[in-house]
Amino acid sequence: MTSTPRELLTRMFTAAVQAAQPEHCIAPFLPEPPVGRTLVIGAGKASAAMAQAFERLWPGRIEGLVVTRYGYAVPCRHIEIIEAAHPVPDEAGSRAAQRMFDFVHGLTADDLVICLISGGGSSLLPMPGPGITLQDKQDINRALLKSGATISEMNCVRRHLSAIKGGRLAAACAPARVLNLLISDVPGDQPADIASGPTVADPTRCADALDIVRRYGIALPEAARSLLETGRGETLKPDDPALARVTTHLIATLQMALEAAADVARDAGITPVLLGDRIEGEARDVGKVLGAIALQVHDHQQPTRPPCVLLSGGETTVTIRGTGRGGRNVEFLLSLALTLDGASNIHALAGDTDGVDGQEEIAGALLTPDTLARAWALGMPPRRHLDNNDGHGFFEKLGDSLVTGPTLTNVNDFRAILIT
Repeated sequence: MTSTPRELLTRMFTAAVQAAQPEHCIAPFLPEPPVGRTLVIGAGKASAAMAQAFERLWPGRIEGLVVTRYGYAVPCRHIEIIEAAHPVPDEAGSRAAQRMFDFVHGLTADDLVICLISGGGSSLLPMPGPGITLQDKQDINRALLKSGATISEMNCVRRHLSAIKGGRLAAACAPARVLNLLISDVPGDQPADIASGPTVADPTRCADALDIVRRYGIALPEAARSLLETGRGETLKPDDPALARVTTHLIATLQMALEAAADVARDAGITPVLLGDRIEGEARDVGKVLGAIALQVHDHQQPTRPPCVLLSGGETTVTIRGTGRGGRNVEFLLSLALTLDGASNIHALAGDTDGVDGQEEIAGALLTPDTLARAWALGMPPRRHLDNNDGHGFFEKLGDSLVTGPTLTNVNDFRAILIT
């Protein structure tokens, strides 16, 4: 292996991110231009880059409106790009959602709506259901983010408390044809879970959302609880005639990104082992499990022999108990470090492919065999940092934070454990 472990891990992460770049993904899915108008709408961290790529490729006239995260806008000539807040929605997102809903009304059967959706769209496209305020949505969102609920569970609640998600935006486009081009950031790649599915059918029901709220003890204002209990917040189902002219394509997924990273490993003479693209659970628990697998490889050459790299992804959760600066990936790495306990020849990287782990402009971090020793030398007890959910504070002081800036895409979390 000619590269250092840090260089090789960073190249694998870069390859994973590049595999999900819109410029590489959109061309195979371009439709024939319609007789009528072509409108482009979208929401998500990658939606502006998707709009730019689509605009470059489209042969005819287009107009559009897309909302992305602050700092993720890119220039477009014919598609308006609006920036809003993530992961907690703000007034800019609320105004953008209303404008988008109005923008697609009054279309005809000759028109085509291209919908560019990626992760982050749930908070970037907030339109509260009847009786619910934006402040209510913000409070519910914060509670869900702290609860330990999975992304699928969170989005089930969000869909049923929204006036635009759960297929409602697609219904507003009828009778126009709708083509969904989705970049998935959710385990299992279910379209209804990507940005809470504004333009796709939703198989879940209000009762499911109510069960999730009860399970995690989420406090709801009376109007929100009434929407769920009465069924008035019900979403559009797969057999709804309003969705008859909707077509959906997944153009980039985490599995594609993991396979790109695996190619980098093979080229370096490292055996890639893909453990899964939908690993969920508490980040610290996933760190323990993957750490145990890495030690089995290290100590017993099972289920494969070094040199190898264990690749995985998905979306873990963090139940916040402390007051530190953290995110899913650094929480995972800190737990992994404690499990490995300084085992030699094991390095790791974990990062969010959108460049943001938690609420910080830090993608994740790198782990080395001497991570714990360096931390102790600096007077930083690793267990105390984990208990305080302070992964960013921990790795930042060690100089091991992974900072990429906005990647303009998002296929969720990437993890690589390199055993040499």
